[in-house]
Amino acid sequence: MSKTISFWKMHGAANDFLVIDDRERTFPANDEAWRRAVMARRTGVGSDGILLIQPSDAADFRMRFFNPDGGEVDMCGNGARCIARLAFELGIAQSTMRFETGAGIVRAEVSGEIVRLTMTEPHDWRLRRSLNIDGKTYAYDFVNSGVPHVVTVVDDLKTLDVDRIGRAIRYHADFAPKGTNANFVQITGPNSLSLRTYERGVEGETLACGTGIVAAGLLAGKTGRVQKPVQITPASGDVLTVDYQLTDDGATGVTLKGPAVHVFKGVLEYNE
Repeated sequence: MSKTISFWKMHGAANDFLVIDDRERTFPANDEAWRRAVMARRTGVGSDGILLIQPSDAADFRMRFFNPDGGEVDMCGNGARCIARLAFELGIAQSTMRFETGAGIVRAEVSGEIVRLTMTEPHDWRLRRSLNIDGKTYAYDFVNSGVPHVVTVVDDLKTLDVDRIGRAIRYHADFAPKGTNANFVQITGPNSLSLRTYERGVEGETLACGTGIVAAGLLAGKTGRVQKPVQITPASGDVLTVDYQLTDDGATGVTLKGPAVHVFKGVLEYNE
């Protein structure tokens, strides 16, 4: 027996997703192999993740997020902007909304294709640390901005071997057992930086990572490298804005502003 599942292909700064209205809870969330096949670049639809809109008793709706490796993670900043825009357009929520994620309640404001998120409070700060990779020492800072992120400042972002070094950081023993995302930053001005990200779950460099963008902005501000609000340019070339209020033990009022763009609508077929 087969059933059809409607989806919207969307992207946030070229971080692309299949967004699905699953308020009836009919999506085969337990079929990890099928999810991986759908997200495969050459043989499936291709995406950096699947986003589900599900019912919530705590907010307007619940967001679930699955990575291309099939695993579920707590939060995705670029995906959250996309799901907020679609929820508004489908009448599931107003233009100002609250929705539930694995990391906590997120607020969003939708204005056309621009969405501003108020993120969950960052935690697990680790500043001015270092680790050894292939005999070389890399200085880094770390924060969980919804999911864990290492941020390393480099002098030449363009020529950096992000896949090799990022993979080594992602699987480093210091971040076992679940690993971390790895971000590489080049400071480009008093309130701007460029960013490349090796994303856990995708297992490679992505054109943008929303929680990585937030982590980079937070840590660059926390260590005095930039002033807020921070204009951040990921590999996609889009410019996103991160703002926050620094506190003695972290930061509060963290926001991420950037695009959420429609690509196309389609239908998946699932054989039960």
